Amino acid sequence: MNIEAQGIVATLGLEPLPHEGGFFRQTWRGTGGSAIYFLLTPEDFSALHRLMADELWHFYAGDAVEHVMLVPGGGVPRLSRLGGDVLAGEVPQLAVPAGVWQGARLAEGARRGWALVGCTVTPAWEDDFSEMGKREALLREFPGAAVQIRALTR
Repeated sequence: MNIEAQGIVATLGLEPLPHEGGFFRQTWRGTGGSAIYFLLTPEDFSALHRLMADELWHFYAGDAVEHVMLVPGGGVPRLSRLGGDVLAGEVPQLAVPAGVWQGARLAEGARRGWALVGCTVTPAWEDDFSEMGKREALLREFPGAAVQIRALTR
């Protein structure tokens, strides 16, 4: 992790996110939802997982993020590029429906070495809301996404 990313982790009080990867801190929790800051680096991607709640990703700063969704019965992966360059096709927000496998990493060509995003879930986060993807099972279910599955599983 570079010096700039280390500074963001320290300034925002982020901690490693077990199993999934990246660094996070919960910033809001209400009766209808919760939100976190989430920092990705080249070494710490968001491993494929699924939530039992709808999630909205928000891009804040840094490098663009390649976000992958594996929709049951969908065949090929849905790839999105979260970022601030809207005119180049990047999106500043991305909705992920409950139960959809998802993962993310810095997009190819990253120069700053980090991306700061936010994630909001509704209803509010609970510890039993997520399931981590298992590489072999995902490869069997989504053979058309083998490249993304291998890149986003540990």
